[in-house]
Formats: sequence, C-alpha cells, structure tokens
Amino acid sequence: MTKAIRIHANGGPEVMKWEDVPTPEPGPGEALVKQTAVGLNYIDVYFRSGLYKAPAMPLTIGQEGAGTVTAIGTGVTHVKPGDRVAYAGALGGYATDRVIAADRLVKLPAGIDFNTAAAMMLQGMTAQYLIRRTYKVKSGDTIVVHAAAGGVGLILCQWAKHIGATVIGVVSTEQKAELARAHGATHTVIGHAGLVAEVKRITGGAMVPVVYDSVGKDTWTTSLDSLAPLGLMVSYGNASGPVPPVDIGILAAKGSLYLTRPSLATYTAKRADLEQTAAELFDVVQKGAVKIAVNQTFPLKDAAAAHIALESRKTTGSTVLLP
Repeated sequence: MTKAIRIHANGGPEVMKWEDVPTPEPGPGEALVKQTAVGLNYIDVYFRSGLYKAPAMPLTIGQEGAGTVTAIGTGVTHVKPGDRVAYAGALGGYATDRVIAADRLVKLPAGIDFNTAAAMMLQGMTAQYLIRRTYKVKSGDTIVVHAAAGGVGLILCQWAKHIGATVIGVVSTEQKAELARAHGATHTVIGHAGLVAEVKRITGGAMVPVVYDSVGKDTWTTSLDSLAPLGLMVSYGNASGPVPPVDIGILAAKGSLYLTRPSLATYTAKRADLEQTAAELFDVVQKGAVKIAVNQTFPLKDAAAAHIALESRKTTGSTVLLP
C-alpha cells in the first residue's frame, strides 16, 4: 500500500485526508517513483478549493516532487529503476509513491539533493520561462516582481540580478522586503498601493518593460500602471483571486500594452523544451547564481497545516512536504 493525501470534495484545508491507497503500477510509457520530497505550490490550493477543476474525484493534488524510479512500464527509455528524478506539472504529487508519464521526468544532477529539487522544479522552471522566454530579460532592464519573497519571486530576483537586471520587488512586510533584497531585489515596495509612484521615481518616469504578477485581482491596475508604453503584463497567478473580466480597451488606453497569461504546462509541453528549461535551471543553481530557499518543511500527512501557512502568507521561499 501507498499513503496519499486525497480530497473527495473541494473546500478548505480540512478536506485533505491522509489515506491508504493501493501502490500504483506503471503502464506503458509510465514510471513509478518512490518520492523523497514533494513541493508545495499555490496551484495545489487552486485544485483543492475548486478554482481549478479536478479531472475526477477523489483527487490526489500536488504537481511537483523528487525521488527514485522503482519501476517502469513498457516503452520507457528516458529513465530506468534507480534513477534520481524530479518533475513538475503532473497531478498526483501528494503521495509516498506515484506513477507519472516517464517523459515528464528529468534526471537530477549529482549536486542537487531531493529537497532542493522538490522545492524548485515548478517554481524554478516557471521563473526560467518567465524571464528567458515570455519576456527575455536583459542586462540593464528594470522589472517589477510581485510576491518577491515567495518561491517563484525569490528565484526571479536572483536570476534577474544574475542577468544584470534591476528588480523592484513588491512584498507585504518589512521582513519579506529584507528577504527579497537579500536575494537580489535592488528596490522593495511594501504593499502595492505605492508601487506606481515608486516605479516612476526609480525609472525617472520611464516605467518598466515588464511586470511579473502572480497576485491577480488586487494588483491588476497597479501592475498595468507601472508599465512603459508597449510594456508586457505577465499575469501568471491568482493568489488574491482571479482577475475579473476586463475591457481590453484598457490596454490601448494605458499605452498599447501587451498581456499574457502563461503556464508552465505550455512552455514545457514538448520534451525538448522541458529538458532545456530544467537544464538552464540546474545550471544556475549549481553555479550558485540562484539559491533555493527551503524555508519550511512539513510531514506530508500534515499537508493541511502547510496549506494554512501558505494561504495566510506565513511562508517565504519554498516549502517541502516530506512523505
């Protein structure tokens, strides 16, 4: 038997149940992974609450983990039993053992441990596509990063600094501001109310070419107003709730702006893109240019407590659940 956190209906953290389930067997193209560490991400909350629709109930949430391949199905060539692997973006993570499409797994370099891998695959690969592909940040750019002390935020701050960009990090407390600055944010703004004025001051009125916004509803207007003409609004999360329907004429009125709502699934849908994204992430981590801050760990069976901490903004950096 395997242990897993499952939900039988959408709701608050209390709907997550620690249950015995039969150990799954890998089918064609699949691998069975014994998990050593599982990542916690805001998308887990969206699936639990029902903001994102579950494919079926009961549902094992969780999109990220790291461990060892223990069995493979027919036709699998990417991995073999004994390989150290990690993944992101495949539902079913909150379990001691899980099956997964083998072409979604990437092998871990020797220098990266399981906890670090589980903490960084989803957030780190998200950061990679955001600043290397959605908008290719270059040396000399000034950019705005919301939730700069969160998991993706701390990676974005470090990676952007490594590239040579100036980061204006938006946070909710002075403690989080200190953390963001320690990870590469040149400027920090506490609360989004004063963001536009600060961006104007820092850029001498030029404003910024890109805003990375994972907050959603609460920061929509201030994000748009921080952009230079022809700037790009990257809305990649909804921590405060989804952005309500908008009149796209607002993009013209505020400077012929661009808007995108990207997802890691699209950017890593092709195996070659997944491998390239992971390889770039492993490279900056192994060089020490990006340090992964695992600031909280919880036993997997206590996933509800981890969700409460995440939703009440008590966490910083990455959180790992230990099976």
